[in-house]
Amino acid sequence: METLVAGLKKNAIREIDEDPADKVVGWTSFEKPYQPDFEGNSLSIGTHWIFSLRIDKKKIPLKVVQKMCAQETVRKLTESGREFLSRNEKKLLRENVISTLSLRIPATPNIYDLIWNYENACVLFLSNLKEANEELETLFAKSFKLTLIRLFPYTMADLNVGLTDADRDVLSTLTPTRFNE
Repeated sequence: METLVAGLKKNAIREIDEDPADKVVGWTSFEKPYQPDFEGNSLSIGTHWIFSLRIDKKKIPLKVVQKMCAQETVRKLTESGREFLSRNEKKLLRENVISTLSLRIPATPNIYDLIWNYENACVLFLSNLKEANEELETLFAKSFKLTLIRLFPYTMADLNVGLTDADRDVLSTLTPTRFNE
């Protein structure tokens, strides 16, 4: 339990609302996903540990960036008395606009629950999104020094049935069957 709590605390979600970062990934508690608390009995139910993966992202709409860039371009041209900006000046202006907006826009949180049966060495992750699964594998390995194996029919057959090398060769050559025309 101490190892679990240490891994969760070390990689707990941090707030990026006042930060120019556009994405952050970390652990949070199941009961209070917006105020991570890994103390007490909130993590454990019987032989299961329950917590959540949280991915916060900032997404600035393209139209807002275009609008702010146009306004800043007019302001800069008026101040300088010139008729146009160089390519480099436009690039810097756009970067400054995006940086300023990313400090003002709040991050959108996405929370994915996780149930870890530590006796059976089984983790249930309640999402099938590719990005969320990849972030889980990376953060899980970083936090607990353990590698997750995704279970789907092929890996379940390979790991659970006790196949011989010849059976594994046959399994690797199988292809899905289409039932519609």
